[in-house]
Amino acid sequence: MSEAALREQICLLAKSLFDRRLTHGSTGNISARTEDGGLLVSPTGTSFGRLDPARLSRFDASGRLISGDKPTKEMPLHSAFYDTRSTAGAVVHLHSCHSVAMSMLPDVDEDNFLPPLTPYALMKLGKVKLLPFFLPGDPAMGEAVRGLAGKRTAVMLANHGPVVAGKDVEAACNAVEELEETAKLAMLLRGTQARALTAEQIQAVVTEFNVEWDV
Repeated sequence: MSEAALREQICLLAKSLFDRRLTHGSTGNISARTEDGGLLVSPTGTSFGRLDPARLSRFDASGRLISGDKPTKEMPLHSAFYDTRSTAGAVVHLHSCHSVAMSMLPDVDEDNFLPPLTPYALMKLGKVKLLPFFLPGDPAMGEAVRGLAGKRTAVMLANHGPVVAGKDVEAACNAVEELEETAKLAMLLRGTQARALTAEQIQAVVTEFNVEWDV
């Protein structure tokens, strides 16, 4: 994909997320690999609903900012995914309501944040790691992701929001939406006797779709 087309795609998908209230105000950030190994990144303090393709932060392959506005303060978080997952072509971070609410509950599984309610969350995300609270922009968030050694495609920042890496921008956006919708289902079903996927059903999905699960 040409850089011009990638710029347009980033802004189009970001606006779609914003318009459907998956993030709000000037929250969230998004990045994608360019054909030359550089990055296009949403600037700091910008709204997903009003990103300008011409003003995206542009990094070269060595990680040097070469054009555009000042990038998001969460660059260490994005860089950690690119550096530890060779398949990462895009990273999306949202402040989506249900996943953030779920991250505050005392009894969620830190190693496997999302309950296995549907096959699609497993297929698109694998196991989601719940990370502790960090101040926004804290480089320690990136170090926490690096500590996972590339074994997770998605993390949930407690009291903050989900971060998902994908092979491209569309895949990353689809996956982070799946994370939020699964969290919404979990919150709606909380306190009920809902039937989650069984261990046998989980294994069938993992095997059929080559899911990164036993990590």
